[in-house]
Amino acid sequence: MFEKIKQFLKDVRFELTKVTWTSREELIYSTIMVAVVSLVLAIFIGAVDLVLSNLFSLLLG
Repeated sequence: MFEKIKQFLKDVRFELTKVTWTSREELIYSTIMVAVVSLVLAIFIGAVDLVLSNLFSLLLG
């Protein structure tokens, strides 16, 4: 049992050496892009919600 766990951990460590990690600049750029897209999407959904709410209020009285 312990040999299997030991072998698994060795395999995991070996596989992690194959991973291509992103650079700091790429990580910062991607984080900023996610934040900007999230903000734009939130503003868009909020605006659509506001318009639809007002439209339904006018229609239903």
